[in-house]
Amino acid sequence: MTSPPAVCERSWEPYRRYLRVLAGVHLPAALRGKLDPSDVVQQTLLKAHEKRDQFRGTSEAEAAGWLRAILANTLAEAARAYGRQQRDHSRERSLEAAVEESSARLEAWLAADQSSPSEAADRHDQLRRLADALGRLPDDQRKAVELRHLFGLPVAEIAAQMGRTEVAVTGLIRRGLKRLRERLDTDRDRTDG
Repeated sequence: MTSPPAVCERSWEPYRRYLRVLAGVHLPAALRGKLDPSDVVQQTLLKAHEKRDQFRGTSEAEAAGWLRAILANTLAEAARAYGRQQRDHSRERSLEAAVEESSARLEAWLAADQSSPSEAADRHDQLRRLADALGRLPDDQRKAVELRHLFGLPVAEIAAQMGRTEVAVTGLIRRGLKRLRERLDTDRDRTDG
């Protein structure tokens, strides 16, 4: 007789800011005034807790992927709940793909900025730290950095979306990246020391 699988006792809390970054990037524009990305993340974490016995993964990467899928479903449900769109399975799949793509961009961005093999040891912990640092940036800097590095938008398009000049957006991105590096270096020094 086999025993039932153990309920996952994993804490999803360390993923909160990581999910917040992804939710902020993918929350449909029509819902931005009605729904805060933090609310979407809270719903995502609640669903993860309720379905914790369904999680079969063992690694940080599997946990992050499972949470991204729940986040994509939560975003699709929010769009339906606000009556902006009827249930559209292809839109839900494209939203899930967009969340995955943003996560991959975040990982690639992080990997491109690494200076030693030891810094590559725990990429998912670094992703959470990066998301935490992004979440602490001033809103305009955070938005400019996210649009540039998570969406891959050109500066001209970011400027148009933000109602700023290209020079102003370039400055926001430059200052945002500088602050991110400083915060990540400070966090790394704390964990190393």
